[in-house]
Amino acid sequence: MAASAAALRAVRQEGAKSVAVEIRGVSHAFDLAGSRLPVLESINLSVAAGEFVALLGPSGCGKSTLLRLVSGLDQPSVGSITADGSLIDRPDPSRILVFQDPTLFPWAKVWNNVATGLDARHVLGEERWRVDAALELVGLSAFAGAYPHQLSGGMAQRAALARALVNDPALLLLDEPLGKLDSLTRLTLQVELVALWRRAGFTAILVTHDVEEALLLTSRVIVLTERPARIKAEFHVERPYPRHRDDPGLIALRRRILETLGHAT
Repeated sequence: MAASAAALRAVRQEGAKSVAVEIRGVSHAFDLAGSRLPVLESINLSVAAGEFVALLGPSGCGKSTLLRLVSGLDQPSVGSITADGSLIDRPDPSRILVFQDPTLFPWAKVWNNVATGLDARHVLGEERWRVDAALELVGLSAFAGAYPHQLSGGMAQRAALARALVNDPALLLLDEPLGKLDSLTRLTLQVELVALWRRAGFTAILVTHDVEEALLLTSRVIVLTERPARIKAEFHVERPYPRHRDDPGLIALRRRILETLGHAT
């Protein structure tokens, strides 16, 4: 019998899966047509287990590159990145990167898209219940048999989140996952994303260009400079959840962050 989303949450809570991430002296550059393009410079950042951190900075400064390094998809030119003290030098199912585009397989139904990770690890047979539970968790149980082209943008992004959560990640990396959604859908998924993080307990790092989104979702905001990116400032968001856009504390913090980014208000 398929377990409920409550059962999936219970398994996560029992396992208490989250990791502490340490980024030490990380610099990175791309080799382009024989020339070297610096992207990151001397990044030092600690993310506590279970923390939700946002990366803000100018477009093209290297935020997404840093996420790829943390995921293990790429290796830094200089420095090291660890998860609970273990060097990150390759991808791992415990670290899931969610992109701006849902990147669902168009030929597969939603259920099969969500099951991809379990199938690749050869555990789908005994853990099919996780797929049903993840779909319930993101509100897509009724669309398990639908194809991606039958989903709205928000529903497709929910499916992508379910595909990440079904693997019970200790670290969820989010590369502007709501950036292409309409404003109302984005507002809804911001609330749902915070709820998922608070229930599941994973560590999360979010790349976004939206200062308000960073303040509503995360506990700390890291501001990066122009490329090659360095850490320019960090802001702790000491406000209780759920948060509201008209909170005077958030409004004042938003103004400070925008000023740091060079935008007068």
